[in-house]
Amino acid sequence: MRTGSTGRVLNLVAIAAESGHLPDHLAAPLFGNRILNTSIILKHRLRADELYLYDYLKPSATKIIIPFDRKDLGLGGQSVFVGQYGWAEMLQEATNAQADLSRDIEVLQLLDELPSLDPFVMREHLRRSGVTVGDSYFALSKADSESMRSFVAAEVSRLIERAYRDVSGLGPAHTARLVEALLATSVDARLEPLRATLALDDDRFSEGIFSWKGFLYYKWMITQLWRPLGEVGDEISRLVITGPRDIEGARYVDLAKQRLRQSVMVERQQISRSLRIYEEAFDSLVRGGRPQRFRDFLLQAPDLFIGLGERVGMVSHIVSFWRYRFPPGEPMRASIEDAVDILHDFESGLAATVDA
Repeated sequence: MRTGSTGRVLNLVAIAAESGHLPDHLAAPLFGNRILNTSIILKHRLRADELYLYDYLKPSATKIIIPFDRKDLGLGGQSVFVGQYGWAEMLQEATNAQADLSRDIEVLQLLDELPSLDPFVMREHLRRSGVTVGDSYFALSKADSESMRSFVAAEVSRLIERAYRDVSGLGPAHTARLVEALLATSVDARLEPLRATLALDDDRFSEGIFSWKGFLYYKWMITQLWRPLGEVGDEISRLVITGPRDIEGARYVDLAKQRLRQSVMVERQQISRSLRIYEEAFDSLVRGGRPQRFRDFLLQAPDLFIGLGERVGMVSHIVSFWRYRFPPGEPMRASIEDAVDILHDFESGLAATVDA
């Protein structure tokens, strides 16, 4: 509950507690079923004893957790994997559904297609599929917003002089208020000078702010990931196989280590290229005084979210899972089965981003 949602967890319990009273949350819910709309959805790496739930090889799955007590998540809950044998019937029973769940099942299948549950990728994927959902479901978590504040403040300060030059009382407090407004779920009057600078109507400005927030989010995430990603890349190449091994598995591990190192470099280049498009458009506004280019970029930015979000999400998964499996200071040793499983998961995820 303290963390809220992340790229791999959609915490609808926390979202309901924070925004359940808002009109858009009630008018355009993510799920029509009330119990499902206060569940926890996460991207879960399938364990060996869970693979039997599917009739095809699936390294990761979308897991739905229905808490027994939404005020005490430590008590656990019922869980269902999207697409497992008989999952629709299990979901019907777990949510006490009396009405048809076909629309909710469609939304879950759309979420299952995504490698990440970050709000920007999720919103754009649902929008492209014709699913309208209230903005409160795509708000940044409190933990992410708080961590991003100083980063966003540095970015916003580059804009203040131009967009807010006619506003009196500029200073750190003003910057802090703008950061708060930018990270908020809805767009308010504090951003009016920026709307005027970009010459956008209210609806298109709201879309533009969402896009800007998305690129700030990815840019911030990458600043947190670059160093540990480099460390993990080096550690993968030093992974030691223990115990019995077969020739085919050992050969796969050796080749996968080499391929992963190259693939991670390619991902870094692709992510940097996408972020550079944002940087050039933003610089055209703050340095060149050309708001048209930045405005056009913001309105077209959602087209970049899917590919960029998938890449950032996969890189984040590699770092977080590797750190979970091999904490700093502990030996990097694994059986041949574990090594093949881990490296295949990473390679499959990176391969899925190639066409993104």
